[in-house]
Amino acid sequence: MNSAGAQLRVSAARAIHQIFQGRSLKAVLAQERSAFADGRDRALLEAMTVGTVRHRRRLEFALGRFLSKPLAPSEPLSHALLLVGLTQLHLLMLAPHAAVSATVEAARELGKGAHAALINAVLRRSQREGLPASDDIGIQESHPDWLLTRLRADWPESWADIVAANNRVAPLWLRIPGGSQEREAIAAALQTQMIAHRISEIAAQAIRIDAAIAPMQLPGWPEGRIAVQDLSAQLPAIALAVKAGETVWDMCAAPGGKSAQLLEATPTMLLLTDSEADRIPKINALFARLGCGEDAAAVHALDATQPLQESLPQQFDAILLDAPCSATGIIRRQPDVKWHRREKDIGALNTLQWRLLKNAWRHLRPGGRLLYSTCSVLKAENELLIGQFLQQHADANALPLDARFGRVSGVGRQRMPGEDDGDGFYYALLHKV
Repeated sequence: MNSAGAQLRVSAARAIHQIFQGRSLKAVLAQERSAFADGRDRALLEAMTVGTVRHRRRLEFALGRFLSKPLAPSEPLSHALLLVGLTQLHLLMLAPHAAVSATVEAARELGKGAHAALINAVLRRSQREGLPASDDIGIQESHPDWLLTRLRADWPESWADIVAANNRVAPLWLRIPGGSQEREAIAAALQTQMIAHRISEIAAQAIRIDAAIAPMQLPGWPEGRIAVQDLSAQLPAIALAVKAGETVWDMCAAPGGKSAQLLEATPTMLLLTDSEADRIPKINALFARLGCGEDAAAVHALDATQPLQESLPQQFDAILLDAPCSATGIIRRQPDVKWHRREKDIGALNTLQWRLLKNAWRHLRPGGRLLYSTCSVLKAENELLIGQFLQQHADANALPLDARFGRVSGVGRQRMPGEDDGDGFYYALLHKV
């Protein structure tokens, strides 16, 4: 028996159980991956976990058909292990005998030997019958009903494409700090190492990696010449178009990818803030890896819905508000968003977004620019919110953004998940009269 294989399934089941209890997929995976040194083991653990979370509702439906009666609520690990088993056989298409054997052994490793025969029987039956289909689109495409209702209402002609994109694996995108020659040099190094990639025509510093490879193994990573950043996430800083000598505030800065872009424009002053103090070290770590000086920006943990304290600058030429949101545009990267987010959260997020916008406007000088962005595809957080803001602020008007930023949505632009292989993002550029 491959005990290493069993241990991978044990970790996957533990991860699924924690995620279904409300923990972040990203945090749980980081914890569980640390037990495995081999990159292939870590990749398989991630594939089993992410695949199960992504297709949770469809897998739960299938399991309900294969079980004569549901497992007791007191058996969440056995339940999670069954879902992981179905993922291996029907989504990852692993060798059936090895997948079933390792999953059954994992049950014993978890102290669930009493369920070993049941797990074996269910997985063998699923092999014979395949995953049952459902006429319910929410089940078949593994999306919560409330989100499907919102997507249909907001995007009646493209909601199905959004759902399909959410269920695909997102590619790895890099941002190459520096000019076009640096991107060409990195692309040449990738070509030399035969790492499949594509240069973006939308963002001047973006490269998509098509190979299955960890970023740390890419040429240029050790020297801080590359950063991981989705194509759509590179566009807010481009839209804001900071000029040398301007004062700039990045209001919700962590983990710092957009902040590093803003720094390249050599502003006179760059203020970076985030409401969570434990996220500030991520900004500092990224800046250190990219070779940004320790004093390149002023970094503070503070509540950006409140007026800035007097010791900080009070007026800015440009402000980036990449607002906290539902994250419905990055479900393909974070599929747990589908299960952790609730419809009632949207109202609370709207309140927070509004308060951040109001405070940003207070600190934007006349003639200044504010770029509002989210990684959401819901109009309530984007087009409708900005439209309401403009109605209530006579000193605000919208500046045009070109087609690089997606389809027209109110006064802003919306990129959909999967378009040009980027994430779903909204952008609105406002000018203060």
